[in-house]
Amino acid sequence: MRIPLREKIGYALGDAAAGGITWKVMSIAFPLFFTNVFGLTIADTATLMLIARMFDVVTDPLMGSLADRTQSRWGTYRPWLIFGAVPLGLIFALLLYTPDFGPVGKRIWAYSLYLMMMVAYTAVNVPYGSLLGVMTDDDNEKNQFSSFRMVGAYAMGFVTLLSFPYLQKMVGGTPQHQYAVLGAFFGILATAGTLACGLLTKERLKPVRAEKFSLKPFGDLFRNKPWIYLTLIGIGMNFFNSFRYAVAGYMFEYCLHGDITLSGLIINYTVFMTFGELTCMVFGGVSPVFTKWVGSKRKAFNIAVIISGVASLGYFFIPMSPSYIWLMIVVVVITSIGVGLFSPLLWSMYADVADYATEKNGTSSTGLIFSSGTMAQKFGTAISGSLVALFLGIAGFMSGTDPATGETIITITDEQSVRNMIWALFSIAPAIITVIMIVLLHLYPIKK
Repeated sequence: MRIPLREKIGYALGDAAAGGITWKVMSIAFPLFFTNVFGLTIADTATLMLIARMFDVVTDPLMGSLADRTQSRWGTYRPWLIFGAVPLGLIFALLLYTPDFGPVGKRIWAYSLYLMMMVAYTAVNVPYGSLLGVMTDDDNEKNQFSSFRMVGAYAMGFVTLLSFPYLQKMVGGTPQHQYAVLGAFFGILATAGTLACGLLTKERLKPVRAEKFSLKPFGDLFRNKPWIYLTLIGIGMNFFNSFRYAVAGYMFEYCLHGDITLSGLIINYTVFMTFGELTCMVFGGVSPVFTKWVGSKRKAFNIAVIISGVASLGYFFIPMSPSYIWLMIVVVVITSIGVGLFSPLLWSMYADVADYATEKNGTSSTGLIFSSGTMAQKFGTAISGSLVALFLGIAGFMSGTDPATGETIITITDEQSVRNMIWALFSIAPAIITVIMIVLLHLYPIKK
């Protein structure tokens, strides 16, 4: 059965909201925002992201299992998008607001809202991913839905990151005021996209439900070899992306000495990454054709990872100077060709793992399977963000809030060490991750 284009666009809006707005801003702006604008110490920032990840290890699988057992007039997974849209946008907006508190008050605010944001994101994005398993049983249609999802995420990510410095300039005022206003603006967009996705999609397949809650599906996961290897690959993929996004702001601030203006174009860290977003959007759309040409998802994924890894390593050898900005952009574009090709494949491969689990165990665990993809996304993003903060602290970067004035204080004890660490985290660290992904992909047993 051929699915209407309207529904594929509706499905794309879901990841445009979650991946292209909320998660993109959280990945690229939050580390720099928390240390340089909000006023958390580098240690608090690292700890916050670590605690949130341990929290997600529990909430993501539980959400997947809960979503699998949901029965409503709107279906199994769609009601979570419809009713979770407003909380997602509202909490996101509050998280980018800087209250006039001292160090302890700011710490409580950031920790509370960040954990709430993780819950809201999980409650929306786990069911969203699971939708792919019940909208169609046609493998080609699944690949197309997955491709639309990635194009939606990267297209909105492109718009979000490209517009960010211009919107900041338009809003004016202090950085705290700018982030607060933009948080409200993008929060409204995220709510609208999530709600539209829930209303425009359709669940055609009925999950084979377990009669009651049981821990057996959780045990089955760890006996499912395809799931184990694919989840590890997913964590690696998100480590690869997240190291680069988390450190990009620091790279412009401390390696390239701030924003670069070329022929009226403001190139700051968000605009810089939009070149990659645009490339990912284009090659995310090409991914199904590339996969068909290569002959298998696994082989296509492997080639794409190699492209990204080699290009990422090459970035390390570019001189650390604003005069080389266009060469940097070219290398980021090449890196993103690989990312654009392999990102849609991961979700299509999760659908294969869900089908394998249903056939093997006799009941559907689609939500639980796809929750691991969301968990891998959040685990990779926050752990990498935490590690970035940790390594910067080791290199000599310190931040905090002045208890008397409430102002953010930045201290760097070894400038060259910090610069070298930032450069390596953007290039060498992601390249090492691709080697690990290739090894895991070799062990992944599904041959599609």
